[in-house]
Amino acid sequence: MKVGFIGPGIMGAPMAKNLIKAGHAVNVYARRADAAKPLVDAGASFCASPAEAASNAEVVFTIVSDTPDVEEVVFGDKGIVEGAKPGTVIVDMSTISPTSTKQFAERLERLGLEMIDAPVSGGEAGAINGTLSIMAGGRKEIFERVKPLFECMGKNIVHVGGNGAGQVAKACNQIVVAVTIEAVAEALTFARRNGADPEKVREALMGGFAGSRIMEVHGKRMLDNDFRPGFKVGLHQKDMRIVMETAHQLGVALPAAALVAQHLNALMGMHDAELDSSAIVKVIERMSGD
Repeated sequence: MKVGFIGPGIMGAPMAKNLIKAGHAVNVYARRADAAKPLVDAGASFCASPAEAASNAEVVFTIVSDTPDVEEVVFGDKGIVEGAKPGTVIVDMSTISPTSTKQFAERLERLGLEMIDAPVSGGEAGAINGTLSIMAGGRKEIFERVKPLFECMGKNIVHVGGNGAGQVAKACNQIVVAVTIEAVAEALTFARRNGADPEKVREALMGGFAGSRIMEVHGKRMLDNDFRPGFKVGLHQKDMRIVMETAHQLGVALPAAALVAQHLNALMGMHDAELDSSAIVKVIERMSGD
């Protein structure tokens, strides 16, 4: 299948590479040409604009940082809509506003184009290994058309509902992850301040209902004071801003999510945007007098 791919970053580059490995013809666009070089070396064709990347593609993927970035590459100058033919499917795999996603889908429909929102979870390792969890929103028949491409990039692929439903699912994912990181940070800080070995406490908790992937991975990072990014504070803060803005629009109470959002804000203020979000433990420790 002929595919356009826009946004070959930490996540996007290995995702696009998996499409190439599966035999798909990939046109890639990146704001910085050097970001696309590994994909070009792997067989992709470099394009000078999103419009060019979309010009002969059946499906165009985008995975960029935030809602305005998606709007720019889709609808902006030399954007996807200037090159895409009627019937082309735009698949946005970024994590952005569910409300804006619905609006983008409506605008694309008026232009004769289809949209699937399909944010992912699983981090860089999942992107490299092709084991991402993909949460899709959009028309079911369009999802089925794109599913073979999703299967090159992920293992847990779920059609959640209409346009925007994928972004809602990703927001839910980020709530659970953030609040669980907060809980692990508080638990390990509590253990240490009580004179118990937090490593042994974590080991004990892993065998019961408190055990989780977050306890396993992020808890270890906290114990090792190793905050090399798997998922950066700056991106998690952005995601939680989207969560809280959407909750505000709907009048939904998310007290625990709001608390973690503030702790991520504090890390931003501490100039820790590039650290892994497990660094939330630093905020808990500082509040506890450490």
